[in-house]
Amino acid sequence: MLTEHAKVMKALAAAGEIAGRKKLQKMIYIAKKLDFPFYEKFDFHFYGPYSEELMCRIEELCALGFLHEVKEKKSGYVQYRYTLTEAGEQFLRHYDWEMPGLAECMQAMNGQNARFLELVSTVLYFEHLSKDEVKEKIAVVKSKQRYTEDEIEEAYAYIEALRSRCNKGACV
Repeated sequence: MLTEHAKVMKALAAAGEIAGRKKLQKMIYIAKKLDFPFYEKFDFHFYGPYSEELMCRIEELCALGFLHEVKEKKSGYVQYRYTLTEAGEQFLRHYDWEMPGLAECMQAMNGQNARFLELVSTVLYFEHLSKDEVKEKIAVVKSKQRYTEDEIEEAYAYIEALRSRCNKGACV
Protein backbone atom coordinates (compact mmCIF):
# COMPACT_ATOMS: atom_id res chain seq x y z
CA MET A 1 0.00 0.00 0.00
CA LEU A 2 2.70 2.51 0.92
CA THR A 3 5.37 1.11 -1.39
CA GLU A 4 6.31 4.45 -2.97
CA HIS A 5 6.48 6.01 0.50
CA ALA A 6 8.74 3.16 1.64
CA LYS A 7 11.12 3.81 -1.27
CA VAL A 8 11.51 7.43 -0.18
CA MET A 9 12.07 6.26 3.39
CA LYS A 10 14.67 3.76 2.15
CA ALA A 11 16.53 6.61 0.42
CA LEU A 12 16.41 8.74 3.56
CA ALA A 13 17.57 5.83 5.70
CA ALA A 14 20.50 5.32 3.34
CA ALA A 15 21.48 8.99 3.53
CA GLY A 16 21.10 9.18 7.30
CA GLU A 17 20.00 12.79 7.44
CA ILE A 18 19.24 15.21 4.63
CA ALA A 19 19.48 18.93 5.28
CA GLY A 20 17.13 20.87 3.05
CA ARG A 21 14.01 20.26 1.01
CA LYS A 22 15.77 21.31 -2.17
CA LYS A 23 18.58 18.84 -1.54
CA LEU A 24 16.11 16.03 -0.84
CA GLN A 25 14.23 16.78 -4.06
CA LYS A 26 17.42 16.79 -6.11
CA MET A 27 18.74 13.58 -4.56
CA ILE A 28 15.55 11.66 -5.34
CA TYR A 29 15.43 13.10 -8.87
CA ILE A 30 19.05 12.15 -9.56
CA ALA A 31 18.46 8.65 -8.15
CA LYS A 32 15.44 8.34 -10.45
CA LYS A 33 17.58 9.39 -13.42
CA LEU A 34 20.10 6.71 -12.37
CA ASP A 35 17.27 4.18 -12.87
CA PHE A 36 16.38 3.60 -9.25
CA PRO A 37 12.65 2.83 -9.07
CA PHE A 38 11.25 6.20 -8.02
CA TYR A 39 8.08 7.08 -9.89
CA GLU A 40 7.31 10.60 -8.73
CA LYS A 41 6.65 13.04 -11.56
CA PHE A 42 9.09 15.96 -11.74
CA ASP A 43 8.62 19.28 -13.51
CA PHE A 44 11.17 22.02 -14.00
CA HIS A 45 10.82 24.66 -11.31
CA PHE A 46 12.76 27.68 -10.09
CA TYR A 47 15.39 25.49 -8.37
CA GLY A 48 15.44 22.80 -11.04
CA PRO A 49 13.47 19.54 -11.11
CA TYR A 50 10.73 19.52 -8.46
CA SER A 51 8.03 17.03 -7.58
CA GLU A 52 4.84 18.08 -5.83
CA GLU A 53 4.12 14.36 -5.48
CA LEU A 54 7.37 13.84 -3.57
CA MET A 55 6.65 16.80 -1.30
CA CYS A 56 3.22 15.33 -0.51
CA ARG A 57 4.81 11.97 0.32
CA ILE A 58 7.27 13.69 2.67
CA GLU A 59 4.45 15.56 4.40
CA GLU A 60 2.44 12.34 4.74
CA LEU A 61 5.44 10.47 6.16
CA CYS A 62 5.97 13.24 8.71
CA ALA A 63 2.27 13.17 9.65
CA LEU A 64 2.43 9.38 10.07
CA GLY A 65 5.42 9.78 12.38
CA PHE A 66 7.80 7.92 10.04
CA LEU A 67 9.98 10.94 9.28
CA HIS A 68 11.26 13.58 11.64
CA GLU A 69 11.33 17.11 10.22
CA VAL A 70 13.28 19.80 12.05
CA LYS A 71 12.81 23.41 11.00
CA GLU A 72 15.92 25.56 11.52
CA LYS A 73 16.38 29.27 10.97
CA LYS A 74 19.56 30.00 9.04
CA SER A 75 20.70 33.55 8.25
CA GLY A 76 17.51 34.82 6.66
CA TYR A 77 15.90 31.55 5.54
CA VAL A 78 14.42 28.37 6.93
CA GLN A 79 16.03 24.99 6.38
CA TYR A 80 14.42 21.61 7.07
CA ARG A 81 16.32 18.51 8.22
CA TYR A 82 14.90 15.06 7.63
CA THR A 83 15.65 11.80 9.40
CA LEU A 84 13.87 8.51 9.74
CA THR A 85 12.14 7.96 13.09
CA GLU A 86 12.18 4.71 15.04
CA ALA A 87 8.61 4.09 13.83
CA GLY A 88 9.86 4.65 10.28
CA GLU A 89 12.65 2.14 10.77
CA GLN A 90 10.16 -0.41 12.11
CA PHE A 91 7.85 0.21 9.16
CA LEU A 92 10.72 -0.35 6.71
CA ARG A 93 11.41 -3.77 8.23
CA HIS A 94 8.12 -4.93 6.63
CA TYR A 95 9.64 -4.34 3.20
CA ASP A 96 12.22 -7.01 2.47
CA TRP A 97 13.20 -5.78 -1.00
CA GLU A 98 16.54 -4.25 -1.69
CA MET A 99 17.69 -1.45 -3.97
CA PRO A 100 21.33 -2.43 -4.56
CA GLY A 101 23.61 0.56 -4.85
CA LEU A 102 21.08 3.04 -3.45
CA ALA A 103 22.86 3.54 -0.13
CA GLU A 104 26.21 4.25 -1.79
CA CYS A 105 24.65 6.70 -4.27
CA MET A 106 22.55 8.49 -1.63
CA GLN A 107 25.57 8.88 0.65
CA ALA A 108 27.69 10.21 -2.21
CA MET A 109 25.01 12.76 -3.14
CA ASN A 110 24.44 13.73 0.49
CA GLY A 111 28.10 14.72 0.64
CA GLN A 112 27.47 17.40 -1.99
CA ASN A 113 25.90 20.79 -1.39
CA ALA A 114 22.41 21.68 -2.64
CA ARG A 115 23.72 24.21 -5.18
CA PHE A 116 25.84 21.55 -6.91
CA LEU A 117 23.00 18.99 -6.83
CA GLU A 118 20.74 21.64 -8.37
CA LEU A 119 23.20 21.91 -11.26
CA VAL A 120 23.56 18.12 -11.60
CA SER A 121 19.79 17.63 -11.63
CA THR A 122 19.38 20.44 -14.17
CA VAL A 123 21.97 18.83 -16.47
CA LEU A 124 20.08 15.52 -16.15
CA TYR A 125 16.73 17.21 -16.81
CA PHE A 126 18.05 18.52 -20.12
CA GLU A 127 20.22 15.50 -20.97
CA HIS A 128 18.21 14.88 -24.15
CA LEU A 129 19.91 17.99 -25.56
CA SER A 130 23.50 18.30 -26.75
CA LYS A 131 26.11 19.41 -24.21
CA ASP A 132 26.34 22.86 -25.80
CA GLU A 133 22.55 23.23 -25.70
CA VAL A 134 22.52 22.19 -22.04
CA LYS A 135 25.13 24.84 -21.27
CA GLU A 136 23.02 27.44 -23.07
CA LYS A 137 19.91 26.36 -21.13
CA ILE A 138 21.78 26.60 -17.83
CA ALA A 139 23.00 30.10 -18.73
CA VAL A 140 19.36 31.12 -19.25
CA VAL A 141 17.37 29.21 -16.62
CA LYS A 142 20.08 29.36 -13.94
CA SER A 143 21.50 32.82 -14.68
CA LYS A 144 21.23 33.89 -11.03
CA GLN A 145 23.32 30.92 -9.93
CA ARG A 146 26.17 31.98 -12.24
CA TYR A 147 27.46 28.47 -12.83
CA THR A 148 30.88 28.47 -14.45
CA GLU A 149 32.04 26.32 -17.34
CA ASP A 150 34.20 24.37 -14.86
CA GLU A 151 31.22 23.70 -12.58
CA ILE A 152 29.17 22.41 -15.51
CA GLU A 153 32.03 20.11 -16.54
CA GLU A 154 32.30 18.95 -12.93
CA ALA A 155 28.56 18.16 -12.95
CA TYR A 156 28.96 16.03 -16.10
CA ALA A 157 31.92 14.20 -14.54
CA TYR A 158 29.95 13.64 -11.34
CA ILE A 159 27.03 12.17 -13.28
CA GLU A 160 29.37 9.77 -15.07
CA ALA A 161 30.96 8.77 -11.77
CA LEU A 162 27.54 8.03 -10.27
CA ARG A 163 26.49 6.09 -13.36
CA SER A 164 29.67 4.02 -13.30
CA ARG A 165 28.92 3.05 -9.69
CA CYS A 166 25.27 2.27 -10.30
CA ASN A 167 23.93 0.50 -13.35
CA LYS A 168 20.12 0.27 -13.46
CA GLY A 169 19.99 0.55 -9.70
CA ALA A 170 22.53 -2.22 -9.10
CA CYS A 171 26.06 -1.41 -8.05
CA VAL A 172 28.68 -2.81 -10.38
